Amino acid sequence: MLEEQIEGILPFLVQEEFAPEQLIITEGKPNDKIFFLTKGQVAVTKKDLVLIRFGEGEAFGEMEVLDVMPAVASIRALSQVTVYSISNKALREIYKLDVKTFSLMIIKPH
Repeated sequence: MLEEQIEGILPFLVQEEFAPEQLIITEGKPNDKIFFLTKGQVAVTKKDLVLIRFGEGEAFGEMEVLDVMPAVASIRALSQVTVYSISNKALREIYKLDVKTFSLMIIKPH
């Protein structure tokens, strides 16, 4: 993202903190946020089986926000975690303001 696009979404971001072992997203429950991990590490689990771990600089939660479905897996903090989240409602506002920025946010490169 370009600097001007990042500055445009800053007012929509909310900083959140999670303690080790705290659930951030619960499997089977609704999730209406995309999370951007800035500190710490999280585990993606399904029925207590660790599928993958995410670290600083990675994002999660976008699948439920885009598909409007319950979470298919849980996300648990493995350490003290800091994230910036953006709600589904805020994403709609960003879409209205700037479709290009919205597109860059939701298309996660693999």
